[in-house]
Amino acid sequence: MQGTTPSQTVGPFFSIGCSWMDSGNLASAAFPGERIAIRGRMLDGDGKPVADGLIEIWQADPAGRFDNPAFRGFGRISTQAEGRFAFTTVRPGRIAAPGGPSQAAHLLVTVFARGMLKHAMTRLYFPDDPAHAEDPVLSRVEPARRATLIARKGADALEWDIVLQGRDETVFFDL
Repeated sequence: MQGTTPSQTVGPFFSIGCSWMDSGNLASAAFPGERIAIRGRMLDGDGKPVADGLIEIWQADPAGRFDNPAFRGFGRISTQAEGRFAFTTVRPGRIAAPGGPSQAAHLLVTVFARGMLKHAMTRLYFPDDPAHAEDPVLSRVEPARRATLIARKGADALEWDIVLQGRDETVFFDL
């Protein structure tokens, strides 16, 4: 078709273009709270690793506050050759909701990867949290799909994979 601009996705270029990437530590060792390690992989719809993806994480502090000047609560990490990522932080607290139930402890996650024209937003919840039942966001997700948002207990870290599409696709939110 003459005169038409072909479509094109961005990247992959994150590790080249973002030399300011974080080391994977979202909270200083001096910050109080339960230290947690989280690791996982970013996978495409065929279960193949997505190298050079970018993951942004926002979180509340252990008291459930986002506005603590002593706590950064933000980090960026890239996926490695096998789609792997890892980071450490402190476990966030429940987040109070005005006039409604508190949200269960969670991390806000933004995903950028090859083949995506727009970022994707999701959440990571922690395993065995009784607050899941009353979380106003998690309770709106089909029960069969909630597992894609909840980390699994590993031997020495929580494990959570981000699947970009397909049968096991992570739940992403339209915001």
